[in-house]
Amino acid sequence: MKENLMIRTSNLDKKYIIGKTKENYSTLRDTIMHTIYKPFQILSNDIKTQNTIFWALKNISFDIHEGEIVGLIGANGAGKSTILKILSRVTTPTNGKIELYGKVKSLLEVGTGFHPELTGRENVYLSGSILGMKKKEIEYKFDEIVKFSEIERFLDTPVKRYSSGMYVRLAFAVAAYMDTEILLVDEVLAVGDASFQKKCIGKMGESSRNGKTILFVSHNMDAISSLCNRCLLLSHGEIIKDGEAREITSEYQSMIYSHIDASADLTNIERYGNGKCKFTSVTITPYNKQTPQKILQVGQDLEIIMNLFAYQDIFDANIAIIIYEQSGYRLIDANTAIKNSHISLKQGQSAIVKFRLKNVLCKPGTYLLGLWIGRANIEDIDGIKYAKQFSIETNIFTSESSYKFPGTYLCEYDHTVEII
Repeated sequence: MKENLMIRTSNLDKKYIIGKTKENYSTLRDTIMHTIYKPFQILSNDIKTQNTIFWALKNISFDIHEGEIVGLIGANGAGKSTILKILSRVTTPTNGKIELYGKVKSLLEVGTGFHPELTGRENVYLSGSILGMKKKEIEYKFDEIVKFSEIERFLDTPVKRYSSGMYVRLAFAVAAYMDTEILLVDEVLAVGDASFQKKCIGKMGESSRNGKTILFVSHNMDAISSLCNRCLLLSHGEIIKDGEAREITSEYQSMIYSHIDASADLTNIERYGNGKCKFTSVTITPYNKQTPQKILQVGQDLEIIMNLFAYQDIFDANIAIIIYEQSGYRLIDANTAIKNSHISLKQGQSAIVKFRLKNVLCKPGTYLLGLWIGRANIEDIDGIKYAKQFSIETNIFTSESSYKFPGTYLCEYDHTVEII
């Protein structure tokens, strides 16, 4: 065992039996018939049970050391939350074992560990006591917890009247300031608003620097890649990748969005918004070129052409395009609001919108294009987080050595050296 080992899992398996139904109440006749046919039913039930076994985890083994922030990513059902529940001792593994070298605090679901009839103030003490903290320790950190949660006005209100966001604020504040060595965080932070999520991520980074070990489950690849120094990628209950966070998140995004290409049609794509107006197509081309291209070159001017159709009247809307790294990091954001430009359409009208991005010096790699139309802080009319995938490659005017350093965006620069 390494000196600073905090979590070790060895050959974890977790099996569930799915599809079982609750038995109905039996009559005397049912009981007699069941007794007669019992040998045959046992055989039949055995066969049926074999067909309803689901392995949520298969042969999971990893070590996590003091001060590490490790992300768990993967599709829904991959086994991420099951791992956290086993580490939290909410459930037990079917096979294998876990070793924990420190006190554990978990944020698995909104409101976990809170009593709905108690006030926020009382739940701070309850949660701390469950964790093993003494009353004096809780009192010492109480003001910091309340300040971080930003719910002072509602502290003496029963938490059953809290919104899900308020639950998360208080629950995370308790977890962040309690004296634990290991913090397990599921996707609950997605419930909070953007500013509070940023605040939580900053606090987790600070906790890690102070020696706290964090296991973080999220579908937000930007949060994972910016916060975590290591990442485990799960698929169908197995770890398929374990490595540096930005590298693993990029690979995962590539797997998810490999079906997105540079074609124009946006008919069958995941989107959000009220649907008053929708993007119907988008193309990406080098500026002044007529043919859409999936592979572009470093330093080109890019033209992004969108077609819109209004299903209802819209007024004074803004349009934005966003370019992401495959990790989900927001790299370029161009919005008509910056130019104080708006668009209004009558029901049944169409529009063509063109953006020209000048001298795009993204390093060679694969990128994702997002689209949005709406009114900031008022309504999302149509949004497509990942509408298209495109690649940027080197060209004859740029040096290959420019790409061998960290970072995503290139820039033209001069420099001088003065020795004195």
